[in-house]
Amino acid sequence: MSGMRTMLTSAIMVGALGVGYGMWSVISPGEERRREMIKNLPESNPLRMEETRQRNALVMQALKDAAETSENLARGLGPSK
Repeated sequence: MSGMRTMLTSAIMVGALGVGYGMWSVISPGEERRREMIKNLPESNPLRMEETRQRNALVMQALKDAAETSENLARGLGPSK
């Protein structure tokens, strides 16, 4: 009885794994669609990439300035009470 239960449980687990893999293969995009998605990423546009680099540089500069000061910069933001 225990052996039969183990075999049945194993078969159910293998079946569930097979169904999961089958669903994954149906849902995942094909090679053509994957290439199209990569082509349309923001990083593929040089102008957009440069804007992102500049924005990241500004954020890093603000973080650097905040790290170098002993003031609580967050206290100056928002409505004063």
